[in-house]
Amino acid sequence: MARPNKKSSNQGQFDFILFITVLVMLGFGLVMVLSASSPSALSEGRTSYAYVTTQAISAGIGIIAMLAISKIDYRRWGKLYRIIYIGSILILLAVRLPVIGKSANGAYRWIKITNSLNFQPSELVKIGMIIFFARYLTEHKADLNKFFKGFICPLLWVAPIIVILVFVQSHLSASVIIIMIVVILMLMAGTKMKYFITVGAPIAGIGGIALYILAKYFESGAYRLARITSFMDPWADPTGKGWQVIQSLYAIGSGGLFGVGLGNSTQKYLYLPEPQNDFIFSVIAEELGFVGCLAVMLLFGIFIWRGVLIAMKAPDSFGSLVAIGITSLIGLQAIINIAVVTSSMPNTGMPLPFFSYGGTALLILLCAVGILLNISRYQKQ
Repeated sequence: MARPNKKSSNQGQFDFILFITVLVMLGFGLVMVLSASSPSALSEGRTSYAYVTTQAISAGIGIIAMLAISKIDYRRWGKLYRIIYIGSILILLAVRLPVIGKSANGAYRWIKITNSLNFQPSELVKIGMIIFFARYLTEHKADLNKFFKGFICPLLWVAPIIVILVFVQSHLSASVIIIMIVVILMLMAGTKMKYFITVGAPIAGIGGIALYILAKYFESGAYRLARITSFMDPWADPTGKGWQVIQSLYAIGSGGLFGVGLGNSTQKYLYLPEPQNDFIFSVIAEELGFVGCLAVMLLFGIFIWRGVLIAMKAPDSFGSLVAIGITSLIGLQAIINIAVVTSSMPNTGMPLPFFSYGGTALLILLCAVGILLNISRYQKQ
């Protein structure tokens, strides 16, 4: 791993544009969570502020954590990469423990902290895998042009995580995101593209066929096949599997150019299931129209721009890879979420970063941004 020079070892100011962009998205997100969640909260016998209060508390704690982590030298995380990897496996397996693990809709994805507070380990594992692979690829940079050491070996490290996510937590979307980020990191680090084309693509194809067979002829993963079929023709089952997609498209189509007005969405009144979560972009489209959607996409565009810039100016390979990994994580999740709600791809259960309701996910994302801000403190001039 390249050593930063003495000048780069002194912390400077973090990327102020990135910081302000995140704060704007947080504020925007809180307003939309309040608007989107009120009918759901009232239908559950809670106050209309129930969801946004929890989200605001998580945002406040997350901002403090982000600022604190932005002061911690990012290279310290790299020294712990082996511990982070082992911890990632253990925390994923912990969801199956009878005392602390919690299931919902047949999926084991949460650890119970209190009766009202749950933690989703996969969100933390995404960040852990970015740190692990950034350090691993940096240490093995000289071997990345070789097929076995530069292509097969890194994938062998990610395989246990993916297997656990798919078969223990039934969390295919998290698995896909982790694989995509690892591929991006490998390519950025120096792994040859031809290996992914000649070997990676066929393996991915075989994996897709295997998942289809499991969903088609076995009970395991049947809901995934239903999501694909409903995406291809949601009107085939408009009151069942196609319901979410159709209601989302109704919301987007109703928004027009400027929307029906903040707070005036119709689809959030129990037409869209839990509109404050995965389909919050649909509510934004309905209430704020194309202009509101454009503003959201512009904010994510600015975030990606600043993240890539930080990666380019990082003083070492590890910092560069961590920066590009965190930027890719947030950027990919935003792209996939928007693609899902616009019916451009099957539903994957992917939240919209900084906007969708979810306290622990928001807190972890803000901690990741803290690492990104710290890397920006050491950027080369």
